[in-house]
Amino acid sequence: MPPWIRKSLVVIFTILTFGLVTPPQIIIADTRESDAAKSNHIEGMNQSADEQINPYLHEYLDKSNSFFDYAVRQAEQQSIMKFGPVIEESIGDEFRSVILPKIEEVIMTLSSRLDEDQLQHLVISKHPTGGVSEKIFHIYSAKSGQDIIRFHVRRDHPPLDGYYFNFHYHTFEDSFQTHHELGTIYWSKNTPPNWQS
Repeated sequence: MPPWIRKSLVVIFTILTFGLVTPPQIIIADTRESDAAKSNHIEGMNQSADEQINPYLHEYLDKSNSFFDYAVRQAEQQSIMKFGPVIEESIGDEFRSVILPKIEEVIMTLSSRLDEDQLQHLVISKHPTGGVSEKIFHIYSAKSGQDIIRFHVRRDHPPLDGYYFNFHYHTFEDSFQTHHELGTIYWSKNTPPNWQS
């Protein structure tokens, strides 16, 4: 099984089970034996074309997966930094089980739609905003300095109801106009503290 399919299956399995069940061993098994068998099988074939295609493909998939891994780690770290200890203690677990898998899914989709050159230059902003502003983190191109996708959280207070944290993202495709919902987490009837407090 190609590594990108294997990694995609692991991610999908993890998302569907909220990370509570490890993927079956058949999905995460080491592929070295199957790779050796494939190389023995194609020994008699024209390898010059194969050598030209596979190194690029493997390098691209490695960069795509390494960006994905980096982005997911940063998403969690930046979110926790944004929440601050008071909010993190209250909603941290729900964030990790409900919102973070959706952020991972969006990042996976983004990394699969961009080419190698674009992936090489993607960076994640380092400082979420405090106070009452929405920014958690942005993914942007270090080459052009332009944002690709923006992950935000807004404090909502519907009339006669408590406070909610609305997680959403915006993309460059529509000039960051549309709110793409990731989910909401209920806080309480009391006003939540400022971010990072």
